[in-house]
Amino acid sequence: MSMLAIVASTCARAQTALTVMVFQGVQNLPLYAAQQKGFFAKRGLIVDQRIAPNSQELRDGLAQGRYHIVHTSVDNAIAMAEQAKIDIVVVLGGDNGWNDLIVQPEIKTYADLRRKTVVVDAPDTAFAFQLYQMLKVNGIDKSEVVVKPVGATRFRLQAMTTDKTIAASILNLPFSLQAEAAGLRKLATAVDVVGPYLSTTGFALRGWARENRDTLVRYIQAYIEGLRWAMAPSNSAEAIELLAKGLNIPHDMAARSYAVAADRDNGFMTDARIDMAGFRNVLKLRAELHGDWGGVPPAPETYVDLTYYERALDGLR
Repeated sequence: MSMLAIVASTCARAQTALTVMVFQGVQNLPLYAAQQKGFFAKRGLIVDQRIAPNSQELRDGLAQGRYHIVHTSVDNAIAMAEQAKIDIVVVLGGDNGWNDLIVQPEIKTYADLRRKTVVVDAPDTAFAFQLYQMLKVNGIDKSEVVVKPVGATRFRLQAMTTDKTIAASILNLPFSLQAEAAGLRKLATAVDVVGPYLSTTGFALRGWARENRDTLVRYIQAYIEGLRWAMAPSNSAEAIELLAKGLNIPHDMAARSYAVAADRDNGFMTDARIDMAGFRNVLKLRAELHGDWGGVPPAPETYVDLTYYERALDGLR
């Protein structure tokens, strides 16, 4: 066997395969970049990215070992830990969700939502709590609306555009833009009403993370490299094309989405840091609206282990 063949064989054996589940959306730009620009490959990773149909499959798949790492709202990690009693660990941050409350055109105020149907992914996690809090702040109790679970954001948008009796839902990018293009309207932006919010995070089973520390660190490094590349102004045009292709959306919609994602104040967290103030608010919403922990939320550190992230970041400096 030639030296070249030996090197190639060694490299092939060194590659580590990972299966990752995400929800479709602009939040996946760092993953698109890490995949397309070779950051995963450079670190010996082959990443199979799956699109989640709903949060139940994402959580069950992680718990049962079908997926090694998942990226979604941190409240899904909390639900796994507190409801399913699965030992998870949050290792990576992301964004605030870029969520808007999208309504049918005849809905002009929150009061118009009384006795109407609203659609959610699942009734007791993540963006559903954002919706309930937005209603509560504006004088509408959850009991005054009909809550219908239909799954991921793309299914909620489809439901609203095909069934005009569905009055509202929380939608993120680019689905909120698609909704407005279809004649729906934005009633409010979630963080403007509920305050800081930690949405996308990367998390895994704590035992798997511990046993695969080096792999997880390499994954985090590639993710951060993808994010850094995508946020560099010199790469914006190519990053927009990645979004357009990855999400199958028009160029102008991808450009509008990128502008939000790259915003200094409300875009991606620098180097995918975990927004602890946003995490505390997520816990507070769950405690108040779902009654977990007797209404007194724990500290975010209960669910976080930053040693993987810190080691990854040290290796990138």
